[in-house]
Amino acid sequence: MKDEQRGAAAYHDQNLESGSGAHRSSGRVGAGEPRRQGGRSTELNVAVFVDRDDNGEFLIRELQRLRAVVRHIWPLPAQLPLQYDVIFCLVSEDLPQRIPWVPGEPSSALVLVDDGKLPLNLELIHNCAGHGMLYFPATSRMIQTVLMLARESFQYERRLRGRIDKLDDSLRTTRLVERAKSLLVRTKNISDEEAYSFLRTRAMEKRVTIGAVASTVIDSFELLS
Repeated sequence: MKDEQRGAAAYHDQNLESGSGAHRSSGRVGAGEPRRQGGRSTELNVAVFVDRDDNGEFLIRELQRLRAVVRHIWPLPAQLPLQYDVIFCLVSEDLPQRIPWVPGEPSSALVLVDDGKLPLNLELIHNCAGHGMLYFPATSRMIQTVLMLARESFQYERRLRGRIDKLDDSLRTTRLVERAKSLLVRTKNISDEEAYSFLRTRAMEKRVTIGAVASTVIDSFELLS
């Protein structure tokens, strides 16, 4: 209860400094020391792009209560910023054009916020490529749950992309090595095993990857030919 009272007081002080108008952009709403919940720290940098009505005020207070460092921005900018861990953003018809990473790899966990004023548009929601959905009026439990799920979904997606990138690199390296081996077999009249041993030995001597040596062999052959 004391934490909630201190959080409410800090939020009230911030409103006094930045103004409570719906079209003002506030700075840092609140921050606390990181706490552990379920074995994980809950301190995150969160941006909130919603109208500062009762629903918006409640969302910001709840995020602050969860020890998030919150920045409220309204109206919606031409492009969402990239420096936040999580973004809560009101759904608009042109939102996909305002998300800089669509299509592509997201830089933040994105929670779409539906205030019920627009007709349900599943295609629009799909095109926003969000990691979670929050409907107003929201409850404390809904906000806490969607924050956790969106963040974990974002992190899982990032790990998958990292694995895919590693697999792509491995496949490119394999193709380079196979091509370099083929060139060495033809030009030096050696076997596949000897060609691979040659590439590996050069890589160890130069302390580079075998893919880098293979690429050098291919480039040299193309230059001479």
